[in-house]
Amino acid sequence: MSAAPPKPTVTEREARQVAEAARQQEWRKPSFAKELFLGRFRLDLIHPHPMPTDEATQRGEEFLAKLRDFVETKVDGARIEREARIPDDVVDGLKELGAFGMKIDTKYGGLGLGQVYYNKALTLVGSASPAIGVLLSAHQSIGVPQPLKLFGSPEQKERFLPRCARTDISAFLLTEPDVGSDPARLATTAVPDGDDYVLDGVKLWTTNGVVADLLVVMARVPKSEGHKGGITAFVVETNSPGITVENRNAFMGLRGIENGVTRFHQVRVPAAHRIGPEGAGLKIALTTLNTGRLSLPASCVAAGKWCLKIAREWSAAREQWGKPIAYHEAVGSKISFIAATTFALEAVTDLASQMADEDRNDIRIEGALAKLYASEMGWLIADELVQIRGGRGFETADSLRARGERGVPAEQVLRDLRINRIFEGSTEIMHLLIAREAVDAHLSVAGDLIDPDKSLQDKAKAGANAGVFYAKWLPKLIAGQGQLPYTYSEFKQGVDLSGHLRYVERAARKLARSTFYGMSRWQGRMETKQGFLGRIVDIGAELFAMSAACVRAEHLRARGEHGREAYQLADAFCRQSRLRVEELFGRLWSNTDDLDRKVVKGVMSGTYEWLEQGIVDPSDDGGVWIADATPGPSTHENVHRPIR
Repeated sequence: MSAAPPKPTVTEREARQVAEAARQQEWRKPSFAKELFLGRFRLDLIHPHPMPTDEATQRGEEFLAKLRDFVETKVDGARIEREARIPDDVVDGLKELGAFGMKIDTKYGGLGLGQVYYNKALTLVGSASPAIGVLLSAHQSIGVPQPLKLFGSPEQKERFLPRCARTDISAFLLTEPDVGSDPARLATTAVPDGDDYVLDGVKLWTTNGVVADLLVVMARVPKSEGHKGGITAFVVETNSPGITVENRNAFMGLRGIENGVTRFHQVRVPAAHRIGPEGAGLKIALTTLNTGRLSLPASCVAAGKWCLKIAREWSAAREQWGKPIAYHEAVGSKISFIAATTFALEAVTDLASQMADEDRNDIRIEGALAKLYASEMGWLIADELVQIRGGRGFETADSLRARGERGVPAEQVLRDLRINRIFEGSTEIMHLLIAREAVDAHLSVAGDLIDPDKSLQDKAKAGANAGVFYAKWLPKLIAGQGQLPYTYSEFKQGVDLSGHLRYVERAARKLARSTFYGMSRWQGRMETKQGFLGRIVDIGAELFAMSAACVRAEHLRARGEHGREAYQLADAFCRQSRLRVEELFGRLWSNTDDLDRKVVKGVMSGTYEWLEQGIVDPSDDGGVWIADATPGPSTHENVHRPIR
């Protein structure tokens, strides 16, 4: 057996090439969001609103009824927050309900729910305890079940899925102490040795890792004779010799999650436990996340609904200057934002989930937009609730309860939601990921023009192809349905939503033109204009949310389910969203990006170090910024705690 190779050192270009190779390269199905970024408003792809089958609805509703009874009678969210742990009997009860097998096919012992009812279940259980929502979603959305469903062999599915459905908890291990969103630097290795691979390395922030029975581990296989090598995915039994959970991490929120540091030292994994071929690990991870990310919007919907309930009840009970605070405009505008945005978040989540179940469209951009938008807006909703509650919003539920008031955990919700802007792709990474997909059509026809490694012949060919593409595409961005006063008239039902859809159509064409102008202006430097790209994506997210809100309102009206009220909420949301879109369009070309870069250089060179004077630093002086992750045997006590 050969020794593990040293930790890889890669250039920025090499890192980008690894990420690019892992992307899905082709678009075999239509995509509403992809078309939107190209300036084509394909309302037909989302309207009429897709619906689950009657069988799926019945199965889902029956499970939700059982789950509601369980969370109302068996789950004490305050206790989980206080003790920073989900009681074992709660986990066992969830196993008995089948909650760990919601998305697993019935032939493997699962419930066979689609994404829609899976997310409704996560919304319900997450409202009782966000930590339980994370436990279930980390297990099913990104843990062993999902990658095996998509890429596993029949033998692997037969071996592992029945366990995941009823008894075993799984976790997903990609991040390392010095590797986050740059997987090209992945240091954990899996060295071939006969019929096994030998794993060495350290994984950080392993959600569910402390209690997991099964792991999906991403490791680098060295290239050798008979082995293609590359980042590869494995299913690993947590009780294998050489695995040590070295620490149970603690965070500002989600205090009940079982998140740890896991070390692998000479851990033997059968080759039969490899998921897919060597080198396919990163593609498997990214594909898994396409739908796996939809669990995060579900938690944000849960928070939005709860924040709306508390804002309504509190703002009716609290009086200032002779009337309930809700009727003071400064507070009322916040309540309107919470209500309208919660409606939109549920619209985005349900639409993306229905599209995932229907499997008629490619939703890689829609899923990413849903995660990005929900995590950002969910955080703002919770922040506004804290502000509405005033000092009581900053006070803990236990403290409120101790002095005789209702124990409202507003500050906890704010803390719990904060991580959503970071994990499963930080906001900044999501901006870049979505932007890459949004400009894919441009790079497909003109990418060689801006690639410094391409020959003059390749550039000439790319120029010809680009000329043909843009000659057909650009004229279509001048005029469209959004300029005709009576289009989308079916969305005029008392409240008129048709004008908002016309706005989306016009704004989509403007967005596509802006993207083209940016590429023309910066060409090969476009990828460095992260501020510009982020605003492009944020505009697209708002347009997607506006579309989803209008489609949901019409869907509810057609079904006789609060249609008039849904139209009012959609109208309010779209008017608020349009203000944000106009601001973002303005900031595409009028911003402080260049000045910000100069300031950053000054900060990093120490030019402004004098500004830091006059304080003391309460952080440790002796600790390192990034913990040592050198492969080798563990020197820590194993804190792995399987729940049986």
